[in-house]
Amino acid sequence: PPAPAATATPLAAVDTPPPEYPIEQACAGVGGTTMLRVTIGPEGKATNVRLDKSSGTDTLDAAAEKAVRETWTFQPATRAGQPITQTISVPVTFRPPQVRPDQCFALDSAAKQAPAQ
Repeated sequence: PPAPAATATPLAAVDTPPPEYPIEQACAGVGGTTMLRVTIGPEGKATNVRLDKSSGTDTLDAAAEKAVRETWTFQPATRAGQPITQTISVPVTFRPPQVRPDQCFALDSAAKQAPAQ
């Protein structure tokens, strides 16, 4: 009998840890959503990450790009049983912490001690 035809499977996120929140933005209560265009290669890693829409803060955008490029993994999409490259849009949202991080107090002290310019 003929072998059954392999079906296509969609791309699936496997591990998408949140990016490191830049402490200066966390302390200032700055948040936002960065939209990225991400190409996922057959091995399940981002092969190209491009900023599609800024959060309005360069450091948040850079943190989002770094996290997706360096730490996120996917189960690649397949066609005829073979993994394929696929490009998707990915939102990365930064929500300011409800409780001000302890590191903020050190930043506040350093800012007060810095000479005025």
